[in-house]
Amino acid sequence: MCQSITISLCMIVKNEELTLDRCLTSIKDAVDEIIIVDTGSTDLTKNIAKKFTDKIFDFKWIDDFSAARNFSFSKATMDYILWLDADDYVEPGDLEKLIDLKNNFDASIDSVTMKYVLTKTSNGSPSFVSIRNRLIKRAKNFKWIGAVHEYLEVYGKIYDSDIQIMHGKVKNTSNRNIEIYEKMIESKKDFSPRDMFYYANELAEHKRYTEAIQYYNMFIDSKKGWMEDILYSLGKLADCYEALGDLDKRDEVLFKSFEYDVPRPELCCRLGYKFLQENKIKQSIFWYELATKVEKPNQGFVNIACSTWLPHIQLCICYYRLGDIEKSYMHNEEARKYDPNNPMVLQNKAFLESIL
Repeated sequence: MCQSITISLCMIVKNEELTLDRCLTSIKDAVDEIIIVDTGSTDLTKNIAKKFTDKIFDFKWIDDFSAARNFSFSKATMDYILWLDADDYVEPGDLEKLIDLKNNFDASIDSVTMKYVLTKTSNGSPSFVSIRNRLIKRAKNFKWIGAVHEYLEVYGKIYDSDIQIMHGKVKNTSNRNIEIYEKMIESKKDFSPRDMFYYANELAEHKRYTEAIQYYNMFIDSKKGWMEDILYSLGKLADCYEALGDLDKRDEVLFKSFEYDVPRPELCCRLGYKFLQENKIKQSIFWYELATKVEKPNQGFVNIACSTWLPHIQLCICYYRLGDIEKSYMHNEEARKYDPNNPMVLQNKAFLESIL
């Protein structure tokens, strides 16, 4: 039976004066209370927060995101808890969906997942997304786990919604997470498989490829990782080997992925690119076409581009090299359906039309 519920918005913040107003303005009409936990701001963050709530709490930063998030959850008083970061926001259409869900809610649900849109195409469609448990039943007392790249441990009845949370990063905090991991290493704290995975991601992002390879392999060899993270790791491993110029190891890793699961769009695109680099056009076409046909993952990190516009723009290149201008143009038009203002797509369109 559906009913109306109340929602506490819980956030942890530090020096978020550039984005906090946007975030809270976008979500305030869907929530009944706003909890702001400040971990040491020295800018106007608290003044901005005061425009929306008087429930502002200080929490001493101890290099542990879970500790801060769990503290914020402890201050909630409503039926359900929604969490956001300061550089997140909700677009009007998704706000309406959230309000409708709130007013017609199945109270047997323990957690609601929402899509987290990390990047968008030129026309605003999601390009890279992950799925997060965003709205959780307060009475369940769910906890955050992990000092960094923390996760919310939930169980029970999960509802997968189509509501989207947008990520609109403004400031760069690129060293923060890797520094926390390295403090953990210095203090000889044990790494969980999840820590290995996310530390490897941080190392790869910082172009410390040899170290990233070590931790990706440690994570995979632990045999305790989530399948989606293992497949993601294999793709990132291939990128690391390519960056180091070890193309044999890159290829070995790419084909090894098929031992774990059927081909995924992102790995198909990597193989398509490998064969395109080698000027093996027919093989490249096979993998790029497969990327558009295989089942798209709906968990973990999902690079939507690899099943939509990206393989088609690469197929445009492949068919041009084969001298098939009509097929080249056709695939560029397919890419344009997904990403109509992509500069490369528009450049291809003008060039191919001049030939046709």
